Amino acid sequence: MDSTSIKSLLEKRRAANSFRELRHANPNLIDFSSNDYLGLAQNDSLKAQILEHYQQHRGKNGATGSRLLTGNTASIEDCEAYLANHFNSTAATLFSSGYMANLAFFSSVPQKGDIVFYDELSHACIKDGLRLSFAKRIPFKHNDLQDLERKLTENKAEGQAYIACESIYSMDGDLAPLAEITTLATTYNALIVVDEAHSTGSWGENGSGLVNELGLRDSVYAVIYTFGKAMGIHGACVTGTKLLKDFFVNFARPFIYTTAPSAFEVSAITSAFEYLKRHPSLPLNLSSKSTLFNQLLPNAASPSAIKSFAIGGNEATKEAANTLQMKGFDVRPILSPTVKEGSERLRICLHAFNLEEEIEQLARALQIFLP
Repeated sequence: MDSTSIKSLLEKRRAANSFRELRHANPNLIDFSSNDYLGLAQNDSLKAQILEHYQQHRGKNGATGSRLLTGNTASIEDCEAYLANHFNSTAATLFSSGYMANLAFFSSVPQKGDIVFYDELSHACIKDGLRLSFAKRIPFKHNDLQDLERKLTENKAEGQAYIACESIYSMDGDLAPLAEITTLATTYNALIVVDEAHSTGSWGENGSGLVNELGLRDSVYAVIYTFGKAMGIHGACVTGTKLLKDFFVNFARPFIYTTAPSAFEVSAITSAFEYLKRHPSLPLNLSSKSTLFNQLLPNAASPSAIKSFAIGGNEATKEAANTLQMKGFDVRPILSPTVKEGSERLRICLHAFNLEEEIEQLARALQIFLP
């Protein structure tokens, strides 16, 4: 693509009011936008714990290479064993982010002759991974069990069938019907893959996610956990069988050709989960804030900390966000093409550190956008 074509595409984005620009978060605004659900990203006690854990490390600062060359260490393997136990799984494989973890799984595990049935609102990294796969991919309507079953019935895989979904969806904060999906998977001999990006840390015992909270771990083939949201740090892992982990090491390009995590990253992961174990009140506090918001604004209610307030239209949604920011609330617009045209909305994220008075103030400010 030449410069003229690039410029033309950018101008189309500007004309559609969907041009993206980088900017810093305003520390003077009340945070109703970040994924720091439990406040761990700004927790000084956790920072001190991470630094203390890292200072005990006597190895190199950086990994120096991929894990198949010079980058593998005992501390990485210990961390993976810790995560496998924490998430009630046989094995865990570390990745640099949730995006890379999903890319690794969906680009390598489903093979030619396999079919992946995925929720149409699945994150971009799941869809990008599937584009790199030789498997057939079929979307089903969001959380629509009848549509999923119809497509499972009409499309028989020569090889293996997979069902992919998220436990909590990032735009509306709604939950997947995981128990019902496992029933369908059993009926149609499909393997389930669940992305727990927005439930890691805030759902399940010690933040072990919604799959574990529902007691479904043995019914799910692979679970992707992300640490850059409620856990307040970075990285991710895929949990499953030892066989699946061996497959990643041999066939998953995002694992094979990526520099291994540094000792600091590994220290941060272990420290964050240990901290959460000692502070079980954090997810409970977050849940109470969600309940309060639901009571104040039933039209934007959801079972999670993510709330979606429909506006419609890029320009109107941006104006609504600007109005709230002028009132002191950091609320961001979600515009098309990130969401379908006509479904543009304000995405509101609640946090354990948000005061009840702040949530009440935000609810009053949102009233002006009600029809």
